[in-house]
Amino acid sequence: MAVATINCFSDVLEVGVTFTVVLPQVTQAQVGVESVERVGDPPVLYLLHGLSDDHSAWTRYTSVERYADARGLAVVMPAVSRSFYADEAGGHRYWTFVSEELPQLVRTFFRVSTDPAQTFVAGLSMGGYGALRLALTYPERYAAVAALSGAVDVRALMREPGRARLNEVIFAGEVPPEADLFSLVRSGRSLPPMWIGCGTEDILYPMVRDFEAAAQGVGADVTTLYEPGDHVWELWDAQLPVVLDFLLSHGDSARSSVAAR
Repeated sequence: MAVATINCFSDVLEVGVTFTVVLPQVTQAQVGVESVERVGDPPVLYLLHGLSDDHSAWTRYTSVERYADARGLAVVMPAVSRSFYADEAGGHRYWTFVSEELPQLVRTFFRVSTDPAQTFVAGLSMGGYGALRLALTYPERYAAVAALSGAVDVRALMREPGRARLNEVIFAGEVPPEADLFSLVRSGRSLPPMWIGCGTEDILYPMVRDFEAAAQGVGADVTTLYEPGDHVWELWDAQLPVVLDFLLSHGDSARSSVAAR
């Protein structure tokens, strides 16, 4: 496996940005590492961090390098501060950065698949919200999406005490329909396959179940995994291999469907 941390300039944010990329490497002599060889450029997963994290969190707290290498998967992990992956009303345009500029930067620096059937997005907590917003807004770009303990109801979160930044800086007191996952899932547009997981002791668990019900209510393809646990890395690390297998299975299905036409 190979790991690269990129520091470059963002024209969208008008500031330097950082993101980490895990790249699969087929090796013969490395002890204890399972790798897989794929034909062509590797599929790519955009893996988003939570509210208190950054681009390094997934590699520090999980075995994402090992999991990805064993599946021949490239993983891109950007840093977006506490932005909720939004174009902040009183700050930076992180939504535009993640949805438009970041994929362009990745393609500039790395050889990864540009095929939507081999492109995925996932995240935890705030990143689960970001991942779902990306996939629900641009279902043609992603073969599947996963949200681990996702902060899926930003309208409800804004009503909680201590959420002044979410109210004032990010959404300026009102969440527009294009940033509300419940509005997006009911919009009538096509929906990608979704994986939704959460710990049953997590404070976000009720809103995750509400979002699942909303998605299933419109006939979305939703796979769920609810297990005992709180909002903790032990749970997310254990669920990550399941998530990767789910995503790649839908990528393989999409690629087979296109090839059969």
